[in-house]
Formats: sequence, structure tokens, C-alpha cells
Amino acid sequence: MFKTLKADLNVVLERDPAARSKAEVYFLYSGFKAVRSHRRANWFYRHNHKFIARWISQRSRRKTGIEIHPGATIGKGLFIDHGMGVVIGETTVIGDNCTIYQNVTLGGTGKDTGKRHPTLGNNVLVGSGAKVLGPFKVGDNARIAAGAVVLSEVPENATAVGVPARVVKVNGVRSETLDQIHVSDPVALALCNLEHKINILEKKLEESTNKDK
Repeated sequence: MFKTLKADLNVVLERDPAARSKAEVYFLYSGFKAVRSHRRANWFYRHNHKFIARWISQRSRRKTGIEIHPGATIGKGLFIDHGMGVVIGETTVIGDNCTIYQNVTLGGTGKDTGKRHPTLGNNVLVGSGAKVLGPFKVGDNARIAAGAVVLSEVPENATAVGVPARVVKVNGVRSETLDQIHVSDPVALALCNLEHKINILEKKLEESTNKDK
């Protein structure tokens, strides 16, 4: 647990340009406090002390504005930036080195039982105000744009944009940027690709016409 908390602390310093020291992050950052409390609550939850687990999580919710169910499974290096209004459901699974912004919901649709909430792979970024709803997977290195509503699976190395979210591939390479806004528009990409193909066909047609002459 201590190694995981150290990773959680270091990742805030790495990703937040406003963070000036470990002490500042440890004592003042609500996102780090919420994750730290969840580590304790989850330990009690897994050891069948569910009342204590819930008490810890609700106390953290009142203090930070971030609600993480003690049953959620969270990997190392989770960075919750700003954090106010974040809700993470009971059967949510979050991989390593993920980033979540304020007002994000990792929740259910109300129609599922058992596994009701999403699974995030490693290195996933979820932009502010985004909603990821349902028991599906968001693949490694995926990016959810700010304000998106995701209701189905997102492949690895892809970006989900809009309401309901559309998915577009992003070269199969992990993005190091935390930019939530300037993400690829799938419609624009498709139009550019179509225009490129038309140009190639026009060139071939012109060459064929010149040969016939």
C-alpha cells in the first residue's frame, strides 16, 4: 500500500505544473486525499468490514467532494485533478497511471447487475465532465474528451468524442499530453482521408486520359 501511495504522490508532481512540493500534494490536494482514503477503505472492504469501509469513503466524500465506492479497484498512479464532483462506482476497475478530471462519472446505466461499471485500462485520460456508463472496457492509452458520454467500448489508443461518444483511432501511440480539448475529430479525419483518395483517383484518371491521347 505504501508503494502505491508513493506512486500516487509522485504522479501528481509529474503531471500537475501547479504542484510545488510533496508536502503540498499530501496535505492539500483533494484528489490525492480521496485516493489515499480509498486505499484504506478498499482494504476494509476486501476484508469484509464493509461498514468501516463505507464510513471511510463517505467521510472522504464530505471532505473532498469526490465519491469513490470502497469496492472500486484502482491501480497505482491515479491522478484526480481538481476532483470536485467525481463519482466512481462499486464495480469500477481503473488501471495504472490514469488521469481523471473534475465532474467525471464512472457509473452504471441502472439496467445491469453484478459488474455494472466500466473498466479503464492503463494510461487512460478522462476529461472534465465526461460520463462513462456501463460494464464495458476503455482500452489502454485511450482518451475520453471533455463532456463526452461514453456508452460502449473504446478500443486501445483511441479517442472518444461527443454525445453519445464517437471513437477515432490515434495512431496506436500513447499520448503524453493532458490536453482534453484538442482531440481528433473522427468526421474531419474521414473527410480528409476521402479527399486524399479522390485526389489520387483524379491523378490516375488524368494520367490515363493523357496516355489515350
